[in-house]
Amino acid sequence: MVPAPAAPGAPRVRVAFVVPLQGPTGIYGPSCLACGELAVEQLNAHDGIAGREVELVVVDGGRHPEVVAAEVDALVTSGAVDVVAGWHISAVRQAITRRVGGRVAYAYAAMHEGRDDTPGVFMLGERPINQLLPAAHWMREQLGVGRWAVVGNDYVFPRVTGATTRLALQDTDSRVVTERYVPLGTTDFSLVLQELRHTEIDGVVMLLMGQDAVHFNRQFAREGLDDRLVRLSPAVEENTLLAGGADAHHDLFAAAAYFDGLDTVESNELARAYAQRFGPWAPALNAVGESCYEAIWFLGRLGRHCGGIDLASVSSFGSGSFYDGPRGLMRLDGNLLDQDVYLASADGLEFQVEAQISRIS
Repeated sequence: MVPAPAAPGAPRVRVAFVVPLQGPTGIYGPSCLACGELAVEQLNAHDGIAGREVELVVVDGGRHPEVVAAEVDALVTSGAVDVVAGWHISAVRQAITRRVGGRVAYAYAAMHEGRDDTPGVFMLGERPINQLLPAAHWMREQLGVGRWAVVGNDYVFPRVTGATTRLALQDTDSRVVTERYVPLGTTDFSLVLQELRHTEIDGVVMLLMGQDAVHFNRQFAREGLDDRLVRLSPAVEENTLLAGGADAHHDLFAAAAYFDGLDTVESNELARAYAQRFGPWAPALNAVGESCYEAIWFLGRLGRHCGGIDLASVSSFGSGSFYDGPRGLMRLDGNLLDQDVYLASADGLEFQVEAQISRIS
């Protein structure tokens, strides 16, 4: 049975769509906006959310976390939005949940450090257990990379992910030798690169976001470190490659559930729809933007399954639910999403998928 189109006369479901439009992660913003718009148009041509049309209320998630959270709180409290979704760093997510946690459903799209048991929060991104750790194992087996340095931004996701990686590798053939965390917005990595040059390591786990990763990659290559050290990142995507330039990414690998060149039926369907809607000069279709597309469609699935999008209704969306999307088959495990994850190598300004490193169980 094909669901009826969303009813245009009913009150719309308004989504606080929190995506970065400025700062180091603002580089992801255009892709987030385009993918979110495409998802809304498709949902509204289908059955919307619980039979109601969907509208995005864009909130700039690239500002200080408390500023973002205050705006989201005001929107929720005034009834201007019904749910929250989008891609933003974990520090922003934590600030938002302190304000509105347990009041509305929240589809968090970004890769993350692990659980967040706030009622109504659904963690839809990749996490270390199915992203960085299997990637490090593959690089040990295939490339002989065993000694890692972690270089990340100084907030919750890099800190917790770095510690998780260090502890998880302790009893394996790989190990974390050193960790260094820098403020979000760092542009000069000379001291970090000097340390890397004089440390006995094989590779660098990059937990740097957006423009910070661009600066690091350019300086890393300019110093010639790409001749002897590989890089592995859960956050580098197509916009980062474009901004860094073709010469900055030798032996750079990324782990993610989606790449623009992922050749599956589901991903090709999204690529065709995206190109048809936005044309050849569209923002890059990447893992960050696609995660926003996933988050909006996830809200549609919640509404269809639960009959509503309020917190009481969505609590019935139980663990073990399977569904399909551009990433393929996915399964909800509590409020976490299990998904296939891939490892890709940078090839100039594009990624070449090397291997599937995680499968849903």
